[in-house]
Amino acid sequence: MKAAYPVVLKKGSSHIIVFVPDFNINTQGKDMAEALEMAEDAIGLAGVYLEDEKAPIPKPSAIDSIKKEEAEILSLVAVDFDEYRRKNDMRTVKKNCTIPSWLCYQAERAGINFSATLQSALKKE
Repeated sequence: MKAAYPVVLKKGSSHIIVFVPDFNINTQGKDMAEALEMAEDAIGLAGVYLEDEKAPIPKPSAIDSIKKEEAEILSLVAVDFDEYRRKNDMRTVKKNCTIPSWLCYQAERAGINFSATLQSALKKE
């Protein structure tokens, strides 16, 4: 599910504070870009948690319904909960691959961990 949630940003003493009214959560970043990135992460994490708990994810409020003070900035943060879950899912999955017999033999003799080697190669690729 994709959605754009309103957020309220304000300058703190050394960082930008972000409040997400629809989830009643706060986060922060050292600058505006990091603050918005952290807001996306916080919203994604909260939404995935609610899904796991079989609770409804709040619908985004209309941006004009959000109250802010003079020095605060009102913005939107887009989140794709399905994509967030895929990017942060650390479960392992079993994949079957084929290699030449001679290579398997040599790798096993050398004590090479096939899974670790394949993970490393895929991350580099």
